[in-house]
Amino acid sequence: MNYRVAFIGTGPDPGDQNWGTSAAMAYRHAAAYDDLDDCSLVGCADLVRENAAAFADRFDLPASNVFEDYIKMLEAVEPDVVSVCTPVPTHADIVVDCAESGIPAAIHCEKPMADTWGDCRRMTETCDRADVQLTFNHQRRFSGAYRKAYDLIEGGFIGEPRRFEVGGQNLFDFGSHLIDICNGINAECEAEWALCQVDYREENVRYGSHNENQALALWRYENGVHAILSSGVGHESVRCYVRVRGTKGTVELWPDEGPELRVRQTGEEEFEAYDVEEPHETMLHGAVREVVDCLESGETPDIGAENVLTANEIIYGCWESARRRGRVEFPLDIADNPLDAMVEAEDLTPRPAESDAGD
Repeated sequence: MNYRVAFIGTGPDPGDQNWGTSAAMAYRHAAAYDDLDDCSLVGCADLVRENAAAFADRFDLPASNVFEDYIKMLEAVEPDVVSVCTPVPTHADIVVDCAESGIPAAIHCEKPMADTWGDCRRMTETCDRADVQLTFNHQRRFSGAYRKAYDLIEGGFIGEPRRFEVGGQNLFDFGSHLIDICNGINAECEAEWALCQVDYREENVRYGSHNENQALALWRYENGVHAILSSGVGHESVRCYVRVRGTKGTVELWPDEGPELRVRQTGEEEFEAYDVEEPHETMLHGAVREVVDCLESGETPDIGAENVLTANEIIYGCWESARRRGRVEFPLDIADNPLDAMVEAEDLTPRPAESDAGD
């Protein structure tokens, strides 16, 4: 089968030297689909018509399939798959509109999922009712480091996982990848509760959403595994993005020094390094390949909405814990964004950043 693919939110042409930047995600998505024999790129939409036209020129789309209005694009080109690469606050309405149009069979959206917990659920529930496959670009699931770590842990190399230790730039934007990695290794187990404190003194807005400057969070999964996360200032104390401590050893993914993966069993003095380095684009191509493969097979994607919803419940639960100044039990009973709400209420008063942190 040949799948017709369209894009919402192209952004400006990044040029030949800047495809690795987050601002070029639509171009990176398109390159991944274009590499697949069973996909054809058929249309694009962007509020800035010049951006959409440049995207169409880059990927040989006809000028007649360039739009500013994505609803008109859906009606005109009738895609099977839509990739959404717009700012985070727009994700929910666009995904819901696409699903309710009855046109695409699959929607692949950039992360983070949405800028409120209520919208995360709304997207998931709408696509479920419409029988639309909804996925999010948690591309680190397709890295060599994750795949090798998953196989080692699944094979019992470090015994039973007991604790995750996570260090990264923030909870929401970058942290969504890392929490998702923990969830994947922990068999998609849901969390029972979260406890967190945040510091937000300098405005940090990325892709339209606030991100704290520093957080320290703890949560417990239903199977008894705990996770502790340090974000922003001080996150380097963890010395890797994700550490998995098991009953028989330790796995470190993306440590500060050395290879992307290293492991050590209990009693061993030195870590064993695994050479799993690969081009960053390989991860995104893996995510896009899964979108198409699962659309054809009917299997549930690892990066499907239900799994991503679990990661976002932990994120919003952590921020809600900071708002309540206490532990938060799941399922989460809020609809808003606690970090945004604390800023609006002036419980947090970040000073304006010197430059745009979303660039």
